[in-house]
Amino acid sequence: SMSRKGNCFDNSPMENFFGLLKQEMYYGVIYASFKQWKQAIEAWIHYYNHHRIKTKLGCSPIQYREQMTA
Repeated sequence: SMSRKGNCFDNSPMENFFGLLKQEMYYGVIYASFKQWKQAIEAWIHYYNHHRIKTKLGCSPIQYREQMTA
């Protein structure tokens, strides 16, 4: 658990992230090696941060951060 003692809501963002990761790139896929699996996870994390549109933000997390610092 990533949450502070007595505050279960701290863990919610990480649970959501890992749930999406498993749903979008893991379930139903068989990887031939650990290296292939690791590369797929790294590629998905890059996609998640740079290209995947978050409805709440209206853009990707990286685009949102760039807008906030500009």
